Amino acid sequence: MRPGLFLALLLLPAFAQVLTLPELRARTYGEGGFRVERVLEEGPRFVRVQFSHLSDGLRVHGFANLPRGRGPFPVVVVLHGYVEPSRYRLLAYTTPYADFLAERGFLVLHPNYRGHPPSEGAPAGGLRHAYAVDVLHLLAEVRRGAFPQADPRRIALFGHSMGGGVAQVVSLVDPGLKGVVLYGSMSGDERRNLERIYRWSGGRRGGDLLSLPEAVLREASPWTYLAELRVPYSVHHGTEDAQVPPEWSWELCRRLKALGKPVECFRYSAGHVFRGQALEAFLARVLAFYRRVL
Repeated sequence: MRPGLFLALLLLPAFAQVLTLPELRARTYGEGGFRVERVLEEGPRFVRVQFSHLSDGLRVHGFANLPRGRGPFPVVVVLHGYVEPSRYRLLAYTTPYADFLAERGFLVLHPNYRGHPPSEGAPAGGLRHAYAVDVLHLLAEVRRGAFPQADPRRIALFGHSMGGGVAQVVSLVDPGLKGVVLYGSMSGDERRNLERIYRWSGGRRGGDLLSLPEAVLREASPWTYLAELRVPYSVHHGTEDAQVPPEWSWELCRRLKALGKPVECFRYSAGHVFRGQALEAFLARVLAFYRRVL
């Protein structure tokens, strides 16, 4: 980071919430402390367990769906969207997606993020790069053998809404991933995200970060680094999404295609969360994508 820009940032308390992509890439991941906390459920095709690990010294929890058998199984990390942290529960609304994939032979990890019970710490404010840090620490634990039945060479991401924004950040820090599914995803332009969050929250969140220098928001935005992307994307968005503008996904697709990056893009007559025929088509395409890249 340029010295003048760094000096300016010292005067901005909001900067404490911001991690740029270069900073994330300069960090090391895998603080240890991994443990399986308890078995949550045993089914005919997979066992669901609660796990935890350390991230910035915080104990962050999640659940894992472990297919029955020895493996090694390809890994999909499901990243949930925004849920009011005080109302969050370990089994979030994205659990059915995790179950769908586990029933088809994928080892699925569903991390909470810091500040989402029972995880420790405070939720991220505005930008969600701290959640990307939690995910990157988890990926490091997987590659160190936290789950013996997991294949550490075959890991992909699935991100819905806010989780899609987190997935974009992670995919530009960890080039070893094999694929990313974006589902009704937030933008890779962090200024757009902050403006949307500010509007959603009635001005309660995101406003302080909107005063950050443009250079900082550019360095925090995945959009800035798309030319460096090495991970295939599968992008899905509902044309009737009233929460996240579908055009954000179409713009991402146009940009990636112009850069010659591997990307497939699908639109659905659906809202922010798919149902019925749209959901069936979506899941079939997601399954085909993971079977191809993993």
